[in-house]
Amino acid sequence: MSRHPSGARAGTRTRARTRTRPPVALALPALVAVAFLLLPLVGILARTEWSELGAHLTSPGVVEALRLSLVVSFWALGLSLLLGVPLAWLLARIEFKGKAFVRSLVLLPMVLPPTVGGVALLLGFGRRGLLGPWLESTFGITLPFHTSGAVLAATFVAMPFLVISLEGALGGLKRSYEDTAASLGASPVRVFFTVTMPMVGPGLVAGAALTWARALGEFGATITFAGNLPGTTQTLPLQVYLLLQDSPEAATSVSLLLVAIAMAVLIALRGRWAGAPAAARTAGAAGRAEPGTAGEVPSVSPSGAAPAGAARAQADADAEAEAYADEGAAAGAGDPHGGGRWPLHAAVTGFTELTLDAPPGTTIAVVGENGAGKTTLLRALLGLTPRADAELRLGDTDVTALPPHRRQVAWVPQDGALFPHLSALANTAYGLRARRVPRAEARREARLWLDRLGVGRLAHRKPGQLSGGQAQRVALARALAARPRLLLLDEPLASLDQATRAHVRHTLRTHLAGFGGVCLIVTHDPVEAVSLADRVLVLADGRALQDAPPAEVTRHPRSPWVARMLGRNAWVGAASPEGLALPSGGRLVVAEALPEGAEALAIIGPEAVSVHRDRPGGSPRNVWPGTVREITSVGSRLRVLVGSTEVPDLVAEITPEAAAELGLVDGSAVWTSVKATEVTLVRL
Repeated sequence: MSRHPSGARAGTRTRARTRTRPPVALALPALVAVAFLLLPLVGILARTEWSELGAHLTSPGVVEALRLSLVVSFWALGLSLLLGVPLAWLLARIEFKGKAFVRSLVLLPMVLPPTVGGVALLLGFGRRGLLGPWLESTFGITLPFHTSGAVLAATFVAMPFLVISLEGALGGLKRSYEDTAASLGASPVRVFFTVTMPMVGPGLVAGAALTWARALGEFGATITFAGNLPGTTQTLPLQVYLLLQDSPEAATSVSLLLVAIAMAVLIALRGRWAGAPAAARTAGAAGRAEPGTAGEVPSVSPSGAAPAGAARAQADADAEAEAYADEGAAAGAGDPHGGGRWPLHAAVTGFTELTLDAPPGTTIAVVGENGAGKTTLLRALLGLTPRADAELRLGDTDVTALPPHRRQVAWVPQDGALFPHLSALANTAYGLRARRVPRAEARREARLWLDRLGVGRLAHRKPGQLSGGQAQRVALARALAARPRLLLLDEPLASLDQATRAHVRHTLRTHLAGFGGVCLIVTHDPVEAVSLADRVLVLADGRALQDAPPAEVTRHPRSPWVARMLGRNAWVGAASPEGLALPSGGRLVVAEALPEGAEALAIIGPEAVSVHRDRPGGSPRNVWPGTVREITSVGSRLRVLVGSTEVPDLVAEITPEAAAELGLVDGSAVWTSVKATEVTLVRL
C-alpha cells in the first residue's frame, strides 16, 4: 500500500486550522477560575502526611464518625427518595397554582446558609418549635441532639439535588410513552413503576448519587440542629472541625477522604447531572439500526405526489410484504382477536366537534391540515386531553366515564413509543400483563402477534436494535395484542422511507381485515387513505368537512387541502355569470352552471392542464400566462409548477418528451390552458 506523507501532513494542518482558538480575554479568566478551584485541592494533597494517612483514618473517633456519616447519609437518601421522587414527578407532570413557589421552596436549601437552615429546623422541629412539642408529647420523638435530627438536617439540604435532577429527566421524557402505556391498560401506578422510572433511570441515579454525597458532607445544619455528640450526631465533617483544633494533620487526612468520595461520585456521573431518559439514548441507536429504513422522510412534489422511483420501490416492498403476510398467516392459525365485534359510537365536543358511528371492522382515515384537530380527536377518544371530551360507546359498553387504562382503546403514536428498556416480546406482552394475564400466556400471545406481523424472529431485540419498519410492526403488534376494542394510529408510517412504508402499509391492510373493532388512522398520505380506509374523515378547524368512501373523496373532495393532497389543483371561488370568480381577481370558465354567488371548489386534474410556449388558439376558454417555478419527476411523468399573476399556482402533468420539445426549465415563460369541460365543481 502506498503512503502519502504529504497528504497526511496536509490533513493534520487542516484539522489544526479548524480548531477554535478562544479569545485571550476569555481564556485568561477561565484559566484563573480553574486554578482558583484547583489550588485548595492541591493544598490538601500537598499537606497530607501520607505516612500517617492510615493511622489517621483508622483512629476510633474517625471510624465512629465515618460509620455515623454513612448511616445518616443513607437514611437521608432513603427519605429523599421517598419524598423527593413524588415531588419531582408532580413538578414535571402537573400544572397547578403555586408551582413556581413550590419549585423555589425546593431550591431554597441550596442557596440558604446551612446554619440558617439548622436554625429553621430548630424552630420548626425543636422542643420549642412549631411541631416539636406535639411530636414529643404524642409520639415521644425528640429530634434535636439525636441521630434522627442529623438525618433530618442532611435530608433538608440534600433532597433538592434529587428533585432537580429527576425533574429534569422527567421533563425530557416524551409523554407519548406514558400515554401509550395507559392506552394498553396500565394503571397510573403501574405506568410510573414500569415505564416512567426505568426510562428516567439515569436522572434518578445521578440525583441519588449527588444527594448521598451532599448528605455525607453536611455540616452547618447538622451542628446547629442536632449538635455535636460523639456516636450520636458527630458525623465525619464535624469530626474534621474538631480535629482542626487538636490535630490539623489528621483533619487534612479526613478531608482528603471526603474529597476523594465526592470526586468519585462526580467522575462516576461524568457530568450527567440530569441524566437523559432512556428514550433519548436509544433514539440514535434506532436511527443507526438499519440505514435507509428508519428516520427517512420522502421528498414530496409541489402537488403532493411521491418522489421518483416510488412506484418501483412500492412494488418491491409489496412483494416482500406478501412473503411476510404468508409467514404470518401460517404462524397465526386461529384468531388472536378473540372473535369480538365492537361497533363505535362517539360524540366529541370541545375543540373538535363531531359524531362518529362505525360498524365493526371499519377503518377510517382521518385527514386534514396541521391544526385541524386530528390528534385532538384521537386523544379525546383516549380520554387524554382537556381540549375535547368524547362520549364513547364501544359495542354495548359506555366507556365515557372510565379512565384511559380501562377503556380498551389502544393507541399507536407516530413514533411508535416502544419502551426502550423492554424487548420486542416484552413490549408486545405489556398490555396483556397490565390486564393481569399470566406471564407465560401473555408471552405466548405476544409471540403469536409478532409472528403474524413478520417480526417474530426479532422478539428478543430491544427497540434500539430494530429498524424503523420493524419497530412500527412491533408497535402495531403491541396494540393489537392488548385486545383493544378501538385502535388509534397517529401517522404510524410518517417517518418511514417509501419502500418500508409500502411494506408496513400492506401488513396493516392484511391484519386490520381481521380486527373486530374500529380503527382510526391519521395520515397525510393519499395512498394510505385510499388503500387502508373504508371511509375518509376530513377535518377542518375541528369540524367534519367530509366523511365518505375514498372513491367519493377522490372524485369530489370538499377541501382544497385534500384535493391538493390527492394531487389535484384546487381553487376556491364564487359563481358568477362569467364562470367562477377567484379571490385573487381572476376567473375560471366552467361548463357547469351554479347559482350566482354560490361558493364552490374547482378541481382540475394536472393531466388536464396543457402547457404551451406561445399563446394557444382553438377551443380552450381558460388561458393564462405564467412562469415555470419547479419541475419534478413522478414515475414516467413530469409535474410542472406554473406561477401566474392572474390565477393561483397551477400544476400540470406532462411527458418528459413534451418537456424536452418545449424546452422547459425553471424560469421558462409559458402559457397554460384548461378546457371548461375538464373542471369539476364541488359545492361548498
